[in-house]
Amino acid sequence: MLFDENRGIFNASCAAGLEQLVAGEVESYGGRTITLAKGLVAWQGDLASGYRACLWSRFASRIFLQIAEFSASSNDCIYKHSGNIDWSEHLDCATTFAVDCTLSEKSVITHSKFASLRVKDAIVDQFRASLDRRPSVQTDRPGVRINLHVHGDKAALAIDLSGESMHRRGYRAATGTAPLKETLAAAIVSLAGWDGSDTERILVDPMCGSGTLLIEAALIFGDAAPGLSRGYFGFTGWKGHDEDLWSSLVNEAVAREEAGMERKWPLILGYDADPVVIAAARKNIVRAGLEERIRVHQAELAMLQRPGKNGIVICNPPYGERLADADGVAQLYRALGRILRQRFIGWQAGIFIANTDLADRLGIVWESSHKLYNGPLACRLFVGSVSSPETDAEPFQWTVNPAPAGSEGADFANRLQKNLRKLLKWAEREGVSCFRVYDRDMPEYNVSVDLYGQWVHVHEFAPPATVDTALASSRLSLVLSVIRETLGIKRERIFIKTRSRQKGKQQYEKKDSRRKMHEVREGGCSFLVNFTDYLDAGLFLDHRPIRARIRQEAAGKRFLNLFGYTGTASVCAAAGGAATTTTVDLSNTYLQWARANLSLNGFSGPMHETVQADCLTWLQETDRVYDLIFLDPPTFSNTKKAARVFDIQRDHGRMIGLAMQCLDDKGLLIFSTNFRKFILDAGLSEMFDIQEISEKTLPFDFERNKKIHRCWEIRKAGKGKARKAGEM
Repeated sequence: MLFDENRGIFNASCAAGLEQLVAGEVESYGGRTITLAKGLVAWQGDLASGYRACLWSRFASRIFLQIAEFSASSNDCIYKHSGNIDWSEHLDCATTFAVDCTLSEKSVITHSKFASLRVKDAIVDQFRASLDRRPSVQTDRPGVRINLHVHGDKAALAIDLSGESMHRRGYRAATGTAPLKETLAAAIVSLAGWDGSDTERILVDPMCGSGTLLIEAALIFGDAAPGLSRGYFGFTGWKGHDEDLWSSLVNEAVAREEAGMERKWPLILGYDADPVVIAAARKNIVRAGLEERIRVHQAELAMLQRPGKNGIVICNPPYGERLADADGVAQLYRALGRILRQRFIGWQAGIFIANTDLADRLGIVWESSHKLYNGPLACRLFVGSVSSPETDAEPFQWTVNPAPAGSEGADFANRLQKNLRKLLKWAEREGVSCFRVYDRDMPEYNVSVDLYGQWVHVHEFAPPATVDTALASSRLSLVLSVIRETLGIKRERIFIKTRSRQKGKQQYEKKDSRRKMHEVREGGCSFLVNFTDYLDAGLFLDHRPIRARIRQEAAGKRFLNLFGYTGTASVCAAAGGAATTTTVDLSNTYLQWARANLSLNGFSGPMHETVQADCLTWLQETDRVYDLIFLDPPTFSNTKKAARVFDIQRDHGRMIGLAMQCLDDKGLLIFSTNFRKFILDAGLSEMFDIQEISEKTLPFDFERNKKIHRCWEIRKAGKGKARKAGEM
């Protein structure tokens, strides 16, 4: 008898970490004497248990029916014992076949291809000897696929009932970057807590990629057998195949799926920032026949909202392939965690992570974790309840301590205290946490003092040559002492830099290399600031009203940020609903910072592009059109890459002209400069409609320094101003 159900031994291979899930499935199929090894589940059972595994297993990779076991101390032994099997019970000369070989780490056989070749030789030689004919080898979808597995000095031969990897469900025609295998996706969904029993429980994947997690979740809920959509199994050409048994199991699966589709379904929602990926997801969902059960939309993570009271978020965030640098990935995880804790209280969360250090960025107390493998990459699925609400942190409350009467530096202390009392009330009323409290108000104390959340950033302006350096140093020490005493803070929360006229590359060079970033808030957005490595912290405080203006104007528009620096204006445009943002800067360091800022706020898709280029050169070469442009050039710069020197006074006319060529006819360009002696080229007013808005963009905390910047709104003029912008 070819198959004896009392002695039938089956093996299911699977990815490491999925053995318990597969064993649970096998038990439901009627499997007996179930044993587990790494990546393998074995059982004894009838042929129906093997067929059910092929049809129903969501987690197994392949299903094997063992037909022989023998000693395999050499390749000659493999040939000998393979030749002792009556292969006519399994295939005939008209049946194509293929032989695969897998070796364990302890195998005495070291060459899998040669070992499989010896099995093939034994089969061919047996048929030639008995029939003078032989079956043909076909590696792609053969009639019968045979597997040789060698562990130590033991070998087992089996019929591969699945024929090919069972992660190929048949529905995935289009994939995003590095898609999850369907078997792993099903495991993630199940281990995260989705079992299809609750018709009211919503499932959301905020970064759904090609939709694999969503589809597997829907198949589980709908009680749909994954194998129903497969067009090929390895047993169809096997002589032991029981067609009647298989047909009855298929009919049973069809009936169960039809019943599952008639159930009340919960919302199953997917989002992704990439429109190309969303298009791929839609195609896959249609191929799976689930277009009425799964909804997917293009949307930024920042826009994610809870669609109901009860649900689960399951997500496979990018590992780094979909972002240009590790900083961006880390900040995206921080954004995901913040959004979950703010908007999804009471929901379950299952987050599949390759870099386990990033789990802490989410700020969720995990109840369990599961070690899984995405190919060779060790990952973890973290599961927990989003149980502790997070509101925006209360603004740090500064205290103002009075200076002792007659103390040294009392004049500076009194001025600082006066400014603080005025500005702290304003900041609390306006919800501002980053602002300037002293700006060279007194000539003998030549510093500016900025508050960034709970940190103090002090800029000392280099004294003129007429001032004794020892005296200047003494005054700075006194200033720092007064700041510490007035605000009641420790030294480590004060950062000091010296500002002097920068020449050439000095204006961009690093001042330190600690790379410590702090997160601050402004207008509902988060920004990363660095107080040690560069002259500026990364957030121009005087541009606060300009950023607010950009956010107000950005809805639905294509935004261009020239000389983008750390991308703060791009973040504000994105938060205001910009359709796209493009940030151009020559510095890769600043662009990495910009990407991190965008990711920190939940904006990480291809709709937010960063371009490393010289802005003048890029403007000359681009043919893109934008609705809103922010142009904030440096006063002076020279670049080796572009082999040119840029001077704001000399070159601004040409640059504005080029930028206006990229502007839509109904668009707006906002031009800003910090050059105190700047004079706008009068010829620009002959070509464009220009309105100076410097006074409107001057923040309250900079009213003592009205020359901190100048700013204009520029629009395309009517036909009367017809001179070509490029002539400037």
